[in-house]
Amino acid sequence: MLKKVINPYEKLKEVLADDLSKVSELIKERMQSKHAPLIGEISSHLIGSGGKRLRPLLTLAAAKICGYQGELNIHLAATVEFIHTATLLHDDVVDESEKRRGSSSVNILWNNSSSVLVGDYLFARSFQLMTETGRLDVLETLSNASANIAEGEVLQLSASEDITTDEEVYYKIIRGKTAALFSASTEVGAMLADADKDTIKALASYGDALGVCFQIVDDILDFVGDGDKVGKNLGDDFRERKLTLPMIHAISKADDKELKFWERTIVDGDQNSKDFEKALVILKSRSSINYSKRVANKWSKTAKKALTDIPGTPLKCILEELSDYVVSRVN
Repeated sequence: MLKKVINPYEKLKEVLADDLSKVSELIKERMQSKHAPLIGEISSHLIGSGGKRLRPLLTLAAAKICGYQGELNIHLAATVEFIHTATLLHDDVVDESEKRRGSSSVNILWNNSSSVLVGDYLFARSFQLMTETGRLDVLETLSNASANIAEGEVLQLSASEDITTDEEVYYKIIRGKTAALFSASTEVGAMLADADKDTIKALASYGDALGVCFQIVDDILDFVGDGDKVGKNLGDDFRERKLTLPMIHAISKADDKELKFWERTIVDGDQNSKDFEKALVILKSRSSINYSKRVANKWSKTAKKALTDIPGTPLKCILEELSDYVVSRVN
C-alpha cells in the first residue's frame, strides 16, 4: 500500500494543531462586538468561508523554531490574521470583487460600507492584540507592515491601467501588499522568543521571499489556474486592469498589434468577452507564463536559502518544503 503523502501546509497545520486551535478560538472571541451585531454576522461569514491561516501558522512556526514557551504567540498569530482579513475586506471593495475564497464576497452580500468598516474594526482589534504582548519591537514591526501593505495597495491602484509599469514597480507593489505581512509574521515569532538578530533577520527574509513567490504564483494562477481551487474568477486581474508579472513581461515583448490590444483593453478599458482568451494567447506566445514561473521558482529558492543557518528541526524542514509547495501550484 502506498503511503499517503501530506503536503507541507497540512504538515504545518498538523504539527501546530493545538496552537492553531487556540488562535481560532481567540479570533472568534475578538471578532465579536457587543454593540454592532453586524460585525458578528460578517465575521461568521468570513470564518465559514475558510482561509488557509498561513500567516498565523508562520508566526507559530517561527516562535516554536526559536524555542518560545509562552502563550503570547497565540495573540500574535491572531493579530496577523486580523490584519490580513482586514486588507481582504478593503481589497474587495477597491477591486469590486464578487468572490472571495470561493464564496460571495462581503461587499456583495452586504455592501461596500459594511466591508470597509468591518475591515477597520479588524485592524483596530489587531492593534489591541499586539499591544497586549507588551512588546514595543513587535508593535513596531507589525505597524510598519500595516503601513507597507496600505502603501503597496495605493501604489497598485496608481499603477493600474498604466502599461508602462515595469517589474521594478511590480516588486514594490507585491513586497508591500503581500510580502510585508509574510515577513512580519515570521519576524515577530522570532522576536517573541528573543532570538538573536541573525535568526530574526533570516526568518524575516524567508517570509519576504515566500510572500513574493506566493504573490507571483497567484498572479500566474489568475490566468491558468482552476477557478474553483483558486477561489475567485479567472481573469480578474486582467478585467480589473492590474499589471501583474505575466502581463508586464508580455507588454515588454509586444509588437505593434499586441501593443494596440493592451492599450485598448488595459489603458482604455475597452474589453469584450473574448479579450481574456486573446490575452492568454499572447501571454503564451510571448512565453510570459513560463517566464513568471521561472521567477517564482527563483524566489522559492531564495526563501529556502534564507533558512540555511537556522538549526535543523522538523519545523524548519517543513518551512523549506513549504517554499517548494507554494511554487508547485504552477509547476
